[in-house]
Amino acid sequence: MNKHPVIAIFDVGKTNKKLFLFDENYKIVFERSARFIETVDEDGFPCENLDSLKLSVFDSLREVFRLKDFEIKAINFCSYGASFVYLNKDGKACVPLYNYLKEYPENLKKQFYDTYGGEEEFSFRTASPVLGSLNSGMQLYRIKYEKPDLFKKIKYALHLPQYLSYLITSALYSDITSVGCHTNLWDFQKNEYHSWVQKEGILEKLAPIFPCNEVVPASFPGSNYSVGIGLHDSSAALIPYLVNFHEPFILLSTGTWCISLNPFNHSPLTKEELQKDCLCFMSFEGKPVKASRLFAGYEHEQQVKRIADHFNQSPARYRTMDFNPEVIAALQKRNHGFKNLQSGKNILKTSFFAERELSDFANDEEAYHQLMLDIMNQQYLSTQLVLKGTKVKRIFVDGGFSKNIIYMNLLACCFPDIEIFAASMAQATAMGAALSIHSAWNKKSLPNDIIELKYFSSSHCPVL
Repeated sequence: MNKHPVIAIFDVGKTNKKLFLFDENYKIVFERSARFIETVDEDGFPCENLDSLKLSVFDSLREVFRLKDFEIKAINFCSYGASFVYLNKDGKACVPLYNYLKEYPENLKKQFYDTYGGEEEFSFRTASPVLGSLNSGMQLYRIKYEKPDLFKKIKYALHLPQYLSYLITSALYSDITSVGCHTNLWDFQKNEYHSWVQKEGILEKLAPIFPCNEVVPASFPGSNYSVGIGLHDSSAALIPYLVNFHEPFILLSTGTWCISLNPFNHSPLTKEELQKDCLCFMSFEGKPVKASRLFAGYEHEQQVKRIADHFNQSPARYRTMDFNPEVIAALQKRNHGFKNLQSGKNILKTSFFAERELSDFANDEEAYHQLMLDIMNQQYLSTQLVLKGTKVKRIFVDGGFSKNIIYMNLLACCFPDIEIFAASMAQATAMGAALSIHSAWNKKSLPNDIIELKYFSSSHCPVL
C-alpha cells in the first residue's frame, strides 16, 4: 500500500501544544494536542516546562512515524515569541525558559534605555514598544547584569521555534521572524542587529540567521525528511494570506489581542504610532509588516461577564446574538454618533464601556450592542494606524471575532470603501509553517482554496 506524503507541524502555544499532519492538499489528516503543567523559575515565577515539551516532541514523532498510512516528508515548527532557550557548551538547556509576562526591573530598564538613546528613539529604531520581558533581548540583558556567572555559561540563545528545530537537527540557527518581532534586537533602519547587541556581548550568543523558507537535514541516521528552522506564530499565520492574495490587504487577527497586520505598509513606524502600541513584525520573506495591537478580546471577555451577571444571563448567549441595526441606530443617536466618540484619552487602552452604568440599558441586547460599538470605536482607530497611506482593498478577519456577527457588521460599517471578509481556515498558524517550506516536500502547486471567506456588506448599516 502506498503511503501518503505528509508534513508534520508542531504548533506550540502558551497553553496548548499541538501536532498536525497535513497532506499535499493541505488537509489535516492527523492531530494531537497536549497541555503541560507549568514549572517555576528560580524566583518562583511560572514558566514553560522544557523537559515536558522536549519529551512530547519526541514521543509525538515516534507516534506518527509508526502510522502506516503516512510518510513524513518534512517537519516544521511555529510557536509564541519573546521566549529564549539558553544552551550551554554541551548543547543542553541551562536556564529556565523565562516567562515573557515576568515583571522587568525598573532600574535595569532605565539603565538600558539611558545608555542607548532613550525609550522613544530606541523604540523607533527597533520598531519595538517598551514591553519589558516581552522584548526578548531584554531577557539576555537582564541575565548579564543580574547573573553574570550564568551569562558566561550561555553558549547560544535560541528563540523557542529554533530550539524545537534544534532538537531534531542539532543545527543552531536564528530566524528573522523571531528576531524581528518586538525583541529590541533588530535595527529596522539599518536592517541589521542594533549596535547594543554587539556592545553588550549578546551577538556572540545568537546563532547565525537562516532563511525560514529553507530546510536542513535531520540529525538522526537514516532519516529521509527535511526540517524547517521554525517561525514566530504571528508571522506564520500571515503566510496563507500572502500565498493566496496579492492585492493589498490587512489581516485582522482576533483573539485575546486584536492585531491588524498590514504587509503592504512599508513606511517606517513613527514615534506617535509606537506610543499607540504599533510595532513591526517580520514576514517570512524578511520584509517588515506594520501592525497595531488592541487588547479587545480580553476586554470583551471581561465585560460580557459583567453584562451576563447584571442581566442574569449565560455568557454563551452573546456568542450567537444577531446584529440589530435598529438598536445600533438608537444607541448612536443617544451617543451623538460614532465619529464624536473616536477621540478620547487613552481610547486604545480601554474602551468607554468599562465606565458605563449597566442600569442605563433597557436590556442585555442593548448593553451588548453598546459594548460592541465601543470596542469597534477602538478597532477603527487601531486599524487606521496601519491602514493610512496604503491602497488596501480588503480586510480579512480571523479568530474569535470573525464569528461575531455584530463585530463583523460594525467593521463593515466603519470601512464602507473596503471589502470586509470573515476568514476561516483550519489552524492558520500551523498551515503557514507548512506552506513556508512547501517546495521542500510537496510536488503539487501551492493551493488557492485553503481559506473560506464570508463577505459582510455595509449597505444595511445605520449611519455611524
